[in-house]
Amino acid sequence: MLGGESMVTKLDLYKIFFYVGKNKSISKAAKELFMTQPAVSQAIMQIERELETQLFHRMPRGVRLTQEGEHLFEYIQSAMHFIEAGEEKLLEFKGMTVGELKIGVGDTISRYFLLPFLEHFHSRYPKIKLKIINGTTFEICSSLKERELDIAFCNFPLEDPMLDMRPCMDVHDVFVCGDKFRFLLNRPIALKELLDIPLITLESKANSRKYMEAFLLSKGIEISPEFELGSHDLLLEFARINLGVACVTREFSMEYIEKGLLYEIELQENIPKRSIGVCYVKDVPLLPASIKFLEIVHKGK
Repeated sequence: MLGGESMVTKLDLYKIFFYVGKNKSISKAAKELFMTQPAVSQAIMQIERELETQLFHRMPRGVRLTQEGEHLFEYIQSAMHFIEAGEEKLLEFKGMTVGELKIGVGDTISRYFLLPFLEHFHSRYPKIKLKIINGTTFEICSSLKERELDIAFCNFPLEDPMLDMRPCMDVHDVFVCGDKFRFLLNRPIALKELLDIPLITLESKANSRKYMEAFLLSKGIEISPEFELGSHDLLLEFARINLGVACVTREFSMEYIEKGLLYEIELQENIPKRSIGVCYVKDVPLLPASIKFLEIVHKGK
């Protein structure tokens, strides 16, 4: 190893050695490298001095590798090819002709928010492989911080000093019911009346459940749901067959509401709106694929 040089300088020296060995000429190498001949000669002498080995025979016209130089040249040539291949691959990534985009997202956000953007992105950049990882907000953010994901779409609010967060869409938590509980539609009901109704909610670790519960607790109301489920679609179905009143996201429940399968209950005091959005690790540059995907989301939201 060459001593007393930074890695960049060592690579530069070996690059000069490679071009001289390839061209068998200091002048030709200098021309390709846009350097002066004396600078190239000095670099070769520096390598030979520090390796304590003669690498070239100086000829009347050009140079010829010594036996030791030929051995070194084989390794440097392989290294240069790897470097060039890496540079070409980087250009392909920047040109969006190869690569992979790993997105973390919950099932509900994936189905009701993200799908059209995934379709648009795949249509525009078919060579980019999409890898979608499902999980809770906590699971997704953990994977994001471990660099197993590029970006993640989550329920906000979310507090994590390691992440940058950008809201994408406002959503509203509401209570819906089926035909059996239509008597609740006669008037706006007080929040405390929820305690007398069989409630259907997401499981306790869901971020949207935590948000709703925190609001109710701030009003002195602590709920004990009849059913705690793992998916938003199940909330809708349980409410539709009259097993109770479900707390759902209005924007993701419109198909049921518009078809008259479920009815939104009017509260005297509504749960404040929240948002869903994208997260990524702070101070880590986004890959080109992530940037392009977020541009599509921003334009289409």
